[in-house]
Amino acid sequence: MLEMLIAGFTAVLTFKIILLIVLGVILGLIFGSIPGLTATMAIAICLPITYGMEPAAGMSLLMGLYIGGVSGGLIPAILLKLPGTPSSIATTFDGYPMAQKGLAGKAFSYAILASFFGGLLSIIVLILISPPLGNLAVQFGPFEYFAIVIFSLTLIASLSGDSISKGIMAGLLGIGFAMVGSAPIDAFPRFTFGFSSLDAGFNLLPVLIGLFAISEILLTAEQKMKTKLKADYSNSGYRLTIKELAGQGWNFLRSSLIGLGIGILPGIGGGTSNLVAYAAAKNQSKNPEKFGTGIPDGVVASESSNNAAIGGALVPLVSLGIPGDTVTAMLLGGLVLHGLQPGPMLIQTHGDIVYGIFAALLIANVFMLAFLYLGMRGFIKLLSIPQHILLPIIITLCVVGAYGVNNRLFDVGALLFFGVIGYLMMKFNFPLTPLVLGFILGPLLETNLRRGLMLSQGDFTPFLTEPIAAAFLLLTFFSLFFKFWKNRKNRKDLNVTDHNNVTS
Repeated sequence: MLEMLIAGFTAVLTFKIILLIVLGVILGLIFGSIPGLTATMAIAICLPITYGMEPAAGMSLLMGLYIGGVSGGLIPAILLKLPGTPSSIATTFDGYPMAQKGLAGKAFSYAILASFFGGLLSIIVLILISPPLGNLAVQFGPFEYFAIVIFSLTLIASLSGDSISKGIMAGLLGIGFAMVGSAPIDAFPRFTFGFSSLDAGFNLLPVLIGLFAISEILLTAEQKMKTKLKADYSNSGYRLTIKELAGQGWNFLRSSLIGLGIGILPGIGGGTSNLVAYAAAKNQSKNPEKFGTGIPDGVVASESSNNAAIGGALVPLVSLGIPGDTVTAMLLGGLVLHGLQPGPMLIQTHGDIVYGIFAALLIANVFMLAFLYLGMRGFIKLLSIPQHILLPIIITLCVVGAYGVNNRLFDVGALLFFGVIGYLMMKFNFPLTPLVLGFILGPLLETNLRRGLMLSQGDFTPFLTEPIAAAFLLLTFFSLFFKFWKNRKNRKDLNVTDHNNVTS
């Protein structure tokens, strides 16, 4: 394995390929930082360009685009509360409040280092244990995926803020919006009300941009804030102490492992991993009430998990030929375009190319770290732009990003519709995150339920008796029990404190 890795580095350590990796990372960061222009779109646009290249050169460019595209989403997430990509949704929860406190530099430092080390860990795992992990992932069928999604939906309780009932209502609303359009399996149109534009349902990107960006713009416009964003630059230091970094060690490791595990499971991806990691960090924290107010824990959890999902998503692609998400589906096309057939025999037949891809990932990860750090001061200067200038630019980018998803005006309308929904939810103190989680996981839940029932001929028993599915359902039960027990304990502690204060 070491010899093959050395051979892989030898293949990519040429001026031409290094230049392609650098170009890929820069383009990826640009696409990731503009809402709507994701890593998937960057790879789709550049894929035809690689046709005339050698396989190692073409795949190296695509790896640079992949790393940069996922990482670039942290820039608008921290500065503008705009998730540049679905993988950066949870970064907005604490990254933006940190920037508002004048701690944008700290937020960037935490996010960049978490992205780098999360990506590095996942690439090392990809290199070391790709075949056995791929074999494990292929054992997951509809029964197992159904149980995993049920477990993931219990995280709504952790992301609901002060009111679990409002969180559940928001989650159900998200599932309801996800059901609009053609049903899975049989493609029967539902809740379209005769509008053919609704047959394909709502795309995730306009939903995200509308909920998190347009709603924020509407709130800002309501407050008539035409002054500059308030930021205390005296506190915008970039350096982190060893103590600060060490304090995030367990959070980083746990979140990276969550991202890695979710990345390996085909069809889930980084858009879910950052939310799951954020909820896990909040559940395990001694001060969960501080999440959402601007603490590094939330930024580290989100960014380490979404970059760890990169290596995880490549495991089933390389080992089994199964794409883990939309980006790896494009990469699958890139491999086939260069005459490489992903699957169990890929490493045996084209080991030099595969390990060249691994080497390109490691090099791209280093360049991502360097370019984000070099551009950090410029990013933070965006905070000094007056809002009456900045907001129209943001709206324009949002509209362009929404339109660019499928090149149809319907998505622009969906963007504005979900912007109003998000605005109303924020006005009435409904959390947005459960809606997003329900929207992402709803189709997975329904699809795997229907597939499982078809496989078992209508018998629900396998959902409860299959070992892996049963384990996740038990985990779901214990997760809910722990959450209710923790809430009850907190209420008792609060009542005791209030009683002591009254007595005093």
